[in-house]
Order: sequence, then C-alpha cells, then structure tokens
Amino acid sequence: MKPLPHQYVVRAVGTASGPLELSSAGLPGLQSAPPAEFDGPGDLWSPETLLLGAIADCFTLTFRAVARAGKFEWQTLECEVEGRLERVDGVTAFTRYTTRATLGLAAGADAARARQLLERSKQACLIANSLRGAAELEVTIVTAAA
Repeated sequence: MKPLPHQYVVRAVGTASGPLELSSAGLPGLQSAPPAEFDGPGDLWSPETLLLGAIADCFTLTFRAVARAGKFEWQTLECEVEGRLERVDGVTAFTRYTTRATLGLAAGADAARARQLLERSKQACLIANSLRGAAELEVTIVTAAA
C-alpha cells in the first residue's frame, strides 16, 4: 500500500433530466440515475446502489488482503449488502448496513479461523468505517464435502 493520505476524484456530469455520467481518470464511464424509490428509472446504478456496492466491494477486497496476509486458503466469497434508508430527525440517511458474507472453503478448512478473518475484515473495511449507520455482519461458511 502507498503511504496515506490517498486522494480520489470522481466527476458527475448531467443535464436537467436523464442519466448522469460518472467518470474518474483512467476508468470507464458509468451512468447513474435516481432509483425507482425516488421516481427514477430503476435500471441504472444510483447513488444508493453505488454506496452499497462500495461496501460490498471493499469488504470483499479487504477479506482477500486479510486472508492473504494470514496465509488462509479459501475458494469463494459472495458478499451482499443491504442498506436501510430512513428519515431520522428530519434527515434522510442510511441507518443500518447488513453485510451477508457466504464464504466457500475446501474440505477440512478451519471454519473458526475463517469466521475470525471475516470479522477482522468487517473491522478493517474503510468504506463501512467511513459511514454513520450501524454495521452488521452475517456469516455463512460453506465447506466442501471431503
């Protein structure tokens, strides 16, 4: 890892209606629009889905790094993040994030150690750590048959 601080820049360009175009140097563009819940089309990434996607992506990449550092072998990780958007004290905000991690292991793998590494990944996920809502982790470990 390069020394901190790191700086990231994303640009959003749009007009009075239609999708926005998100861009960042060296990356392909991405279209965004309000979700159906906010009267958007519901067929493009939205700020809400991008935020939850960032949590899922960060958790998965963090687990990959934590497992590598711990020399822990694993097969697959499926990560789903659900966010609860509410109005509290006149402010609309995400109040809870639930990360559901399903980890696939080879037969005979140490499931207790896997759970510890998943918990460590939750604690180290910089995106989730940057948010105010309560964060929960639900773990399912699937071990291949011998």
